[in-house]
Amino acid sequence: MVKVRVNGFGCIRHLVTRVAFHSGKVDIVAINDPVIDLNYMVYMFQYDSTHGKFHGTVKAENGKLVINGKSITIFQERNPTNIKWG
Repeated sequence: MVKVRVNGFGCIRHLVTRVAFHSGKVDIVAINDPVIDLNYMVYMFQYDSTHGKFHGTVKAENGKLVINGKSITIFQERNPTNIKWG
């Protein structure tokens, strides 16, 4: 399985994250978005105006985005080079 870190969580990237969860071949381990609040990430992911409702569980828990029980670390850093991704 390929581990992926996502920088930005706008329309395209949250859709890529959805596809990754359906594929079973990609493990989203972290998301960085300095603009989007975690609670809005939950909403955006769960209810997409084009692709419809996500059929699974999505919530914010302990500062992480939890999708189908999988915790994803969230960063809100304007300069991604400052993140200790490891």
